[in-house]
Amino acid sequence: MSLLLIALGIPVAGGALAVALGRFPRAATAAGVSSAVIGCVLGLVAIGGPLSTGATIALRLPWRVPYGEFSVAVDSLSAVFLLVIFGVSLLAAAYGAQYLLAYRQRKSLGAPWLFFNLLVASMALLVMARNGILFLMAWEVMAIASFFLVTFEHEKADVRNAGWTYLVAAHVGTAFLLVFFAILGLEAGSMDFDRFAALQPLAPALASALFLLAVAGFGAKAGFVPLHVWLPEAHPAAPSHVSALMSGVMLKTGIYGILRALTFLGPPPAWWGLLLICIGLTSGVLGVLFALAQHDLKRLLAYHSVENIGIIALGMGVGVWGMSQGQAVVAVLGFSGAVLHVVNHAVFKALLFLGAGSVLHATGERKMDRLGGLLKKMPVTGGTFLIAAAAISGVPPLNGFVSEFLIIMGALSNTTDGGIATAAPLLAVVGLGLIGGLAVACFTKAFGVVFLGSPRTGRASQAHESPVSMLLPMIILAVLCVVIGVGAPLAAMVVLPAAAQVAGADSQLVMSNVVAVTLVARNIAGVAAGVLVMVALLALGRWLLLAGRKVTTAVTWDCGYERPTPRMQYTSSSFAQPLVDVFSRLLSPRSHIERPTGYFPHSATLHTETPDVFLNKGYRPLFEWINLASISLRWLQHGRVHLYLLYIFVTLVVLLIWQLGLRGGV
Repeated sequence: MSLLLIALGIPVAGGALAVALGRFPRAATAAGVSSAVIGCVLGLVAIGGPLSTGATIALRLPWRVPYGEFSVAVDSLSAVFLLVIFGVSLLAAAYGAQYLLAYRQRKSLGAPWLFFNLLVASMALLVMARNGILFLMAWEVMAIASFFLVTFEHEKADVRNAGWTYLVAAHVGTAFLLVFFAILGLEAGSMDFDRFAALQPLAPALASALFLLAVAGFGAKAGFVPLHVWLPEAHPAAPSHVSALMSGVMLKTGIYGILRALTFLGPPPAWWGLLLICIGLTSGVLGVLFALAQHDLKRLLAYHSVENIGIIALGMGVGVWGMSQGQAVVAVLGFSGAVLHVVNHAVFKALLFLGAGSVLHATGERKMDRLGGLLKKMPVTGGTFLIAAAAISGVPPLNGFVSEFLIIMGALSNTTDGGIATAAPLLAVVGLGLIGGLAVACFTKAFGVVFLGSPRTGRASQAHESPVSMLLPMIILAVLCVVIGVGAPLAAMVVLPAAAQVAGADSQLVMSNVVAVTLVARNIAGVAAGVLVMVALLALGRWLLLAGRKVTTAVTWDCGYERPTPRMQYTSSSFAQPLVDVFSRLLSPRSHIERPTGYFPHSATLHTETPDVFLNKGYRPLFEWINLASISLRWLQHGRVHLYLLYIFVTLVVLLIWQLGLRGGV
């Protein structure tokens, strides 16, 4: 445990040093990056034992803060999340070194590295915390550090708005968590997690109320629909390596919170699982549909975070459903799929955001319709992005397929007969099928519009490959997508102890079932890998056959046009329009069409936009009402300090009289 605490302290100290060296961009970057990398490497070494053996390491220290001790521990569940935190943070820090140097003439780079390192340390401390006060402190540091990272380019109005939206959403979720921990603390007489676990069995009504508070509080951070509205605002605003860290890792702290809460609340009723399945289905389908309609590459990826959080919720729903029915195999398979998808999503979503950052670094553009033809100029970025796009779509032999397959097999292993007991897990299967198909369509659009065809603008035509320091983290993540997919049984064994811990099952008793499922997944992945190898060999044979011949290039079939131009290519709007029209009642898209006129039309345009209906019709009117209500009370805030002191004095007198009245009545 001492090594882990050192691993948390080094990035914080390095971040503080980076601030001190802020006038020297390269020195500040070196201090921030090196401390983050060293801390993450030490953290990965320290969790080797709990991850491989399932042993728990813990530390308790006296603490003057009320309601508990400074209590930290690493068990199987924490170890998996620490693996994700340290692994992705290490690669994101290495990538961000060169990425942020592009801003050295305009901004001090000390503060961004301080907040980056604070974010890493706070997330790690959060999943280690075994006391409610310590957990909430780490949760708040995580929220504040990520807020300052989101508002890195605060001189832009849209970035400030994104930061405001994120900060409000973060603290709305925290409000639910304060109530959640306060109730548990009152019941247990302490804020220590081991005292929470000793409360079982809780009264059914109390357990259900606590479950709903956990889903709302942690779900706001995870990005469940309709609590997701901050994601498509914050992720595009943040620097790309921060977007990778937030999407790949920070969202998962919400998932960790729900899984940890399930270990406190005792045996769940069936409706908890059904609720999580419905949340997962809604988040997954709406997330991918909103992504399909986007034109900003990073905004598209942000909505895919909502989609994949939905997939994780489906897995948790299947797991909770299995627990409620006493079916250990269903529960462990569901939770194994959910936890493994936490790992997988961290890998391929971090890669996608780093790929988008590489495109932005090379072209200065995020709008897909201003890109095109980048694969020839950025082959490494394009190739790794393609691997991540296939992985997030659940295509074998890549890692996204394995975790989704575990969830599907968990749902199909349900042996309950009749009615909702049979239909509920099948919702997860149907949802995963629909989500996967729509994800394929969305990433066909994203990759095709950005990397294929011809450059649409001068910036795209002048693109260049990113530096090696940015490409290497992307290559490592791409390799992991393949390794986890092909090594499905080993990957499942890594997450099995954590899944069994949440399910309250003996991992040894269900291991044979999980291994059997992962072997099937591995065989499917092997067949897919064999097909890819055959295609590669055919491509190699073609290249060898043409090596000694003269090969010329020509334009593709041009439909009779004398001079094809980039404007004749598919755009993000035109590619997605047929599917967006099918789901127009859900998405409420807006179209702006300038139709061609005359025999020789000079111009014709199609532009679509799909604003988030939850933000525009739900949160934004609510925020406007709150703002108006606040303005009506502005007369109380007039800048006179002596009147503020009077407010405090009157409040204290009222509280004193109320307290004396209560005692007098006893």
